[in-house]
Amino acid sequence: MPLVISASLCDSLLIILAVTGISAAVAGLPEVKFVLLAGGVLFLIYMGWITWRRKPAVGNASEAMPAKKQIAFAAAVSLLNPHALLDIVGVIGTNSLAYEGADLWLFTCACMMVSWLWFLGLAAAGSLLKQLDSQGFILTLFNKGSAAVMWGLAAYLGASLFT
Repeated sequence: MPLVISASLCDSLLIILAVTGISAAVAGLPEVKFVLLAGGVLFLIYMGWITWRRKPAVGNASEAMPAKKQIAFAAAVSLLNPHALLDIVGVIGTNSLAYEGADLWLFTCACMMVSWLWFLGLAAAGSLLKQLDSQGFILTLFNKGSAAVMWGLAAYLGASLFT
């Protein structure tokens, strides 16, 4: 649950920044955008490596990641992931331009609610999968696939640095 709450809070913060235009203003500066993309490439390569090597906790629940590490992991993945930043600014920030006043804040709250439900749903699906996969085989494959996606995104972002 610490992971879900941390990721949801970080997403909510990013949504608020996107809707208020702060993140778009910062991302509009070419130097900042370059640093974010370059840092994002390195971050995704590192996170892919960590995810590739991670073995799922099976059996004893005490093997699971401690709460402090869950919070730090969620914050890092949420706030340092350039793909998430660009998605939130590009999709939510842009779509928010269609609203004003109370409608803007209803839109913002709806986006945050969907985000919270998404993370709760992921946690529920993970819990169910862990029960069905007591040996961790499926979770290991999931980690490998997630790492491959992160490396693919790193390559995509890396290529965008030179275009």
